Amino acid sequence: MILLRDEATDSGYDLALVTTDLTTPAPALITRYAWRWSIEVTFAEARDLLGAGQAHSRTRRAVERTVPFGLYCYTITVVWYALHGHQPNDAADRRERAPWYTTKTDPSVSDMVAKLRRVIIAARFLPTRSGRPTDQEIRAVQQAWAVASLDTAAA
Repeated sequence: MILLRDEATDSGYDLALVTTDLTTPAPALITRYAWRWSIEVTFAEARDLLGAGQAHSRTRRAVERTVPFGLYCYTITVVWYALHGHQPNDAADRRERAPWYTTKTDPSVSDMVAKLRRVIIAARFLPTRSGRPTDQEIRAVQQAWAVASLDTAAA
């Protein structure tokens, strides 16, 4: 067992690490833990925010696909946010809506997921959606299909 504490504060131990590895020196074990921490946070966020690993899969293939798909969705969300969703005032807006985040300087993955959800919902309820065909375009396609079907029947 390795117990860590900040010497500047006298509030007990900040972290307790338990390991079965009795040959690796304590500083190396602490370093390994620090390297692994961001990975564990990613797994926890993918599970808690996106439901990765929560499906009740019954077949081997479903089990092998569910968690990677959840992590893929996590990755897509972060990449979307980095490329299209980030606005410089996002963290300030979040602090305004949640004043207990007094020291928040960067958006969390939870903020990214919430923003993506807002963008998707807004896109679904816009009065005109980009990419949606007009009535005239729909009629032109229907006429082309009718002509093609007549040509096929005549041949």
